[in-house]
Parts: sequence; structure tokens; C-alpha cells
Amino acid sequence: MVFKRRDRRPIWRIVVEALWPRGGWGRAVRYIRLRLNRLPDPPHRIARGIFAGVFTTFTPFYGLHFIVAAVLALVMRGNVLAALLSTFFGNPLTYVPIGVVSLKTGYWLLDMEGRAPKHEDHAGLVEKFLNAGSDLWDNLVALFTGREAEWGHLIRFYDEVFYPYMIGGIIPGLIAAMVMYHISLPIITAYQNRRKGALKAKLAALKKKKAESAK
Repeated sequence: MVFKRRDRRPIWRIVVEALWPRGGWGRAVRYIRLRLNRLPDPPHRIARGIFAGVFTTFTPFYGLHFIVAAVLALVMRGNVLAALLSTFFGNPLTYVPIGVVSLKTGYWLLDMEGRAPKHEDHAGLVEKFLNAGSDLWDNLVALFTGREAEWGHLIRFYDEVFYPYMIGGIIPGLIAAMVMYHISLPIITAYQNRRKGALKAKLAALKKKKAESAK
């Protein structure tokens, strides 16, 4: 295989690099920023894509963030690749605060603050995730075994976690996306203008050199 890795990474290394990439998250952020600056699209379209990607990280559709970001970017007429790259705003270092803020905001908006997870209730929140996953798997198996499907844990997960997360992520998601939009737009504009100036200067120097050699 042409594109097959020569060194097969063990499972533990894949997990570690997913949580902490080679060179650290600082290097990863610099790489993404460089890629965003070099995208061949007007700055406002790239900034819209960044908006879409950052906002998507505040939604509970884990595993579908690329799809959600791409669709949102298309609706906004933004750059799709910028949206995909910007979903890395959500990473193992930021997902916990994003989730906590989204859930707390959702409980507040839905007047469910009494059921909001407190510090001592984190185990209960994790348990809800695990129980919902177990129900999902059992129901999938039930399709082929004829067993009765169980929906209790999934319904509780939807009512107490997924729905509040989805509603609560809208406000902080919009705030974070707007901040990143207004930060990225002038930076990308300045970078592209500087790059265009450098290319024009290089082209002018080549023309001058060619004219001098012709004489």
C-alpha cells in the first residue's frame, strides 16, 4: 500500500496523540491558523467558515461535527474547509468547559437549574452517558435477536443531557463564534493583503530584471 504507515502505532499511542498531538496543541493551533490564512477565498467567506466551525463545537452532535459544520458553512456561504478546520476549537482540552457551560446554560434557559449537575454529581452525568450508550447497543442487538428494546436510559439522557446541551449551547456558541469571526476577519485580510503585496513586488522585480537583461 502506497499510503500505508510503515510504523504501526499501538492503540495507547493513538489515544495519547489524540489527546495531545505531537508538538503539543500550540503547534497544532499554529498549523491550523496557517492553513486558514492560506485558503484561496475572500476573507469574509473564510471568517464565515470559522464562525460555522466554532459554533458547531458547542452542539452535542459528537461524531457529526464535520457534517454539521460543512452544512452550516454552505448555508452561510462560508468556506467549508475553514469550517472543518475550525471544529478543532473543540478538542480534549476545551470540550469539558464547553460542555459544562452549555449544560448549565441549558438548565437555566429551560428552568431546570435544580437538576443541573453539580461537582459531586459528575459521576451521575458520566453514568447517564454510559447507560444511554448501553441502551443504544442493546437496542441494536435487539433488532437481530427479537429481544424487547429498552428506552428508559436513552429517554433520560435526552431529557437531562442532550436536549439541555443542545439548547444551552446556542448562546455561548454564538458568542464564541462571533468573537472568532471578528478576530479572524482582520487578521486574514491583513495576511492576504501582505501576501498580495509580496507577490506584486516579486513580479515587479522579475519584470525589472527581465527588462534590464533585454537591454
